[in-house]
Amino acid sequence: MKAESAAEPATGRQGAGAAADTDADAEAGKRQDDKSEGIDEKFAKTHVIRTATLSVEVKSVTKALAKARTVALDAGGVVEDETTERVDDTHVASNVVLRVPEAEYDSVLTELAGTGKLLARSANAKDVTEQVVDVNSRIATQRASVNRVRKLMDQAEDITDVVALESQLNTRQSELEALLAKQASLADRTTMATITLDLSERAKDEKDSGDEDPGFLDALGGGWDALVTVVRWIVVVVAAILPFVAALGVLFGLWLLFGVRARSRRTRTPDPAPGEGGRD
Repeated sequence: MKAESAAEPATGRQGAGAAADTDADAEAGKRQDDKSEGIDEKFAKTHVIRTATLSVEVKSVTKALAKARTVALDAGGVVEDETTERVDDTHVASNVVLRVPEAEYDSVLTELAGTGKLLARSANAKDVTEQVVDVNSRIATQRASVNRVRKLMDQAEDITDVVALESQLNTRQSELEALLAKQASLADRTTMATITLDLSERAKDEKDSGDEDPGFLDALGGGWDALVTVVRWIVVVVAAILPFVAALGVLFGLWLLFGVRARSRRTRTPDPAPGEGGRD
């Protein structure tokens, strides 16, 4: 009998819990419908994620980078990331990521493109309105579910029911937090546009030849370089023909030596007398 009497309160609690769960479901459904109407009105506007990439060649990366920061800050944005490096010891390159309000996106993009010579530009707009509405609707539903479990925990008297409801509450609370994080991410990406700006300088030789006319020192340096080049070529030519000159010199010396000896022999040998030739 005691077992039956003990089972009756438990059965009563389960029935009360089921009834409370049903009432909570009905109430949550009603609240969800009311909130869905509010969500539809609140998020009726279009939600777009805007991103762009610019590649610009400038005279000075330092000055262009300072201007890009000023443009972003004046528009109410921030500098999210920045990387600057020297390439081959000839010029500087920089990559900067800017976040600006969606309303200022077009004007900021135009100002950044005008900082130098535009090399490349790409822009992307992704409509996430349905995703935003869906996430907000799911958040409303999940909040109602969490509140329902909390009410059931307040009504529960058996320790087993409390433990089971706590597990359910933790699971639904984790799902709600994940949805809230997704909502925050969507809100950030739709309200703040992302612009990636690549800045590069021209090489020194190109910059020197195109930006300024040559002066006296430039002309003097150019003349000295030309003189050094001419002297270098003369030395190369002399070095190339030097073996031939040496060989010709040796041949000429031998020719002189043997020619002198031959002439000296001819002078030493006397010519035969006329009388001696007649007696024979």
